[in-house]
Amino acid sequence: MKAGDKKEINLTDLEKKILIHILKYGPDNAWLMARRLLGISGWRPSYSEDEIEAACLHLESLGLLQKYNGSLKWLPTSSIKPWIKFKQRNRDKKPKGIYFDLTKEGKKLAKQFKNS
Repeated sequence: MKAGDKKEINLTDLEKKILIHILKYGPDNAWLMARRLLGISGWRPSYSEDEIEAACLHLESLGLLQKYNGSLKWLPTSSIKPWIKFKQRNRDKKPKGIYFDLTKEGKKLAKQFKNS
């Protein structure tokens, strides 16, 4: 997208929350976001995993999210407290699921949503 282009992007409330969540907590997957979107705690999901996954794929198709290919070893993700993440028994394997991260455009848009 060029600097002069103003493309109207209509996002659902859930998609906006996902962008803000990833801006705040870093790369995350649908399973974790369903349970801890924007810091909500609890084992029971607040949102459907499938709904989160579909929203992430839609945001990816818009160029706002990308699949995260970096190493997640030793890194806390989402709103899970760092010491819980670090105490995992098997630290050599990448956690299951597709992790999503913001693109440059996604980061700009998430900051706008966070500030409004």
